[in-house]
Amino acid sequence: MRVGTENTRMRNGAEMKPLPLVCLPFAGVGASIFRTWWGREGHGLSIVPVQLPGREELIDDEPHRDIGAAIDELAPRVLAALRGRTEIAVFGHSMGAFLGYELAHRLIDTADIRVAVLVVSGSHGPHQSRRRQVTGLSDEQFLDGIAEFVGYRPAALDDPEFRELLLPVLRADAEMHERYRPSVDRPLPAPILTVRGSADDMVSAREVGQWQAVTTAPLLTAELPGGHMYPTEHADALLRLIAGTVGQPVGPSR
Repeated sequence: MRVGTENTRMRNGAEMKPLPLVCLPFAGVGASIFRTWWGREGHGLSIVPVQLPGREELIDDEPHRDIGAAIDELAPRVLAALRGRTEIAVFGHSMGAFLGYELAHRLIDTADIRVAVLVVSGSHGPHQSRRRQVTGLSDEQFLDGIAEFVGYRPAALDDPEFRELLLPVLRADAEMHERYRPSVDRPLPAPILTVRGSADDMVSAREVGQWQAVTTAPLLTAELPGGHMYPTEHADALLRLIAGTVGQPVGPSR
């Protein structure tokens, strides 16, 4: 079932409060990538960025190498950030899609949270292993593989000091992503929206369809312009898509 962005209904004729959108990062980045979404208007969502250890203000903390351990640590922090809100949406891109899937299960099962939608972006289903893997490669091979995933090689990775700082986090994230296996053997009792870049050569439309097997609801699908890293270029369109999916008021396109 494909979805659009034009759902602008109000609930019971009253203005709706912004819905918390819990955002899980992709490999190698920190929560600041989502903090840039705070200033964007017209999408009816309250952005809740989730920080993983080993980056930004948590730079001194050991990065996780296992998604289950990551969720053990993240779930209480997310609940504290929600400040009593009991209905949320969850977004995760690439590695973050698996983090989001596990977090959604955990919050539903243990905290009586209602997940209005889980948005899985740029990701095949959780029961398939990634086709191209980089865990265990030499530094140069590893960085070449990462560059292939994201579509470019940041010049900062050629700086020895920066590389020394970033490599442990990238390697931990890659291991966490590539060795992930679902911890729950039952479908998520919440809708799932899959989003991919229309030119993504890492994740096919067939592969995103695998998420149907892990939700009790009909799978929602959408594409936006761009490749695997489309969220960095089309954040406004993505936020409007998510808001429309959960029935939040959507303002005019900018």
